[in-house]
Amino acid sequence: MPILKQCTMDFFERERDRISTVIVPCGSLEEHGPHLPLGTDTLHAQALADAVAQRHPVWSAPPLWYGVCRSSSAHPGTVGIRSATLRALVLDVVEGFVRQGMRQVVLLSGHAGGTHMATLLDAGEELLERCPDLRMAVLSVLDLGRAAWSTIQETPGDSHAGEVETSLMLHLHPKWVQGTAEEAYPTFPAHILVRNKRAYWRSGVWGNPPAASPDKGRRLLEASVAALIELIEKLKAWEEPNHP
Repeated sequence: MPILKQCTMDFFERERDRISTVIVPCGSLEEHGPHLPLGTDTLHAQALADAVAQRHPVWSAPPLWYGVCRSSSAHPGTVGIRSATLRALVLDVVEGFVRQGMRQVVLLSGHAGGTHMATLLDAGEELLERCPDLRMAVLSVLDLGRAAWSTIQETPGDSHAGEVETSLMLHLHPKWVQGTAEEAYPTFPAHILVRNKRAYWRSGVWGNPPAASPDKGRRLLEASVAALIELIEKLKAWEEPNHP
């Protein structure tokens, strides 16, 4: 089971010629409504990476626990980092894996905030320039789920502490789920930056928690595993064209 936090040096040395792909889960410490744990994003990404590593020859790395949290920054429990900090951390971690023989790296983010994802993409582009032999994929769990969850997810636009994440936590960590919450969505004004962000997103829910169930969480995770394995196989076979 190539989950890196459980591996010894000797095991890693024996297996790294055979396994040259690593998934780096990225997450956040962020409010997830009144009912889900602050670590939901990281727990989701880590569980998905570990599940893939149990079925496919990839390494599952320990997660990056902190992310760029803009919309939820005023909510209790959210502790974010700057884009520059996340970018530097990703550059260092991925270059460390490249030095250890990895040739494919998947940055898998459980946190799908726009500024956060733009930071991961920016770091990924620089890594392609720094490491000529590296193949990279950068995506969020929501990117993966848009197609993978189409027959499972019922709530259109559900994205944060709603049907999907509540279902996943009921499946993965049911004892950490504290009841439920009402369906809700943020009301931020278009294009205008606001200081009092909580005034426009009181509950911190973006979706429909009452539509969640443990079985739905199991099916969502299984669909994500299959979709991520398919992406990894595509990444391993990826060849850049030689002409513009």
